[in-house]
Amino acid sequence: MLCPYCSAQDSKVVDKRITPDSRSFRRRRECLSCSKRFTTYERVENADLTIVKKDGNRESFDRQKLKSGIIKACEKRPISAEEIDRVINEIEMELRNRDSVEINSKSVGQMVMKKLKRLDKVAYIRFASVYREFTDLESFEDELKKIKKK
Repeated sequence: MLCPYCSAQDSKVVDKRITPDSRSFRRRRECLSCSKRFTTYERVENADLTIVKKDGNRESFDRQKLKSGIIKACEKRPISAEEIDRVINEIEMELRNRDSVEINSKSVGQMVMKKLKRLDKVAYIRFASVYREFTDLESFEDELKKIKKK
């Protein structure tokens, strides 16, 4: 590890802690040449997820895009930001635990709908109406009937 002050290569770790999110290590180091201290972080590098769209185009997984869609569905509903973040974290973790880094957008949409259905039926219907591209009132009514049956 290069010292940011004198560029020496030798340093020693004087303190090591796990970060509050438990996803990385924080290390306090001391340069053996100039004796100045600095901090480094070590975290697991996740493989980039690729979303395969309906038309076959591929794009990088965008957590913010997922969050935006879920927030729109949950607008004006009694759902806390923590609940939304929990859903997003669960979905991302499930995606990262898959064998492939290429994921069909349909799978992501179904995961979101499954989570929203448990969280809030209105948010679920809002998301489903956009995701499934309801083109008429009958499609919307059919989905409502499915929810009422359960």
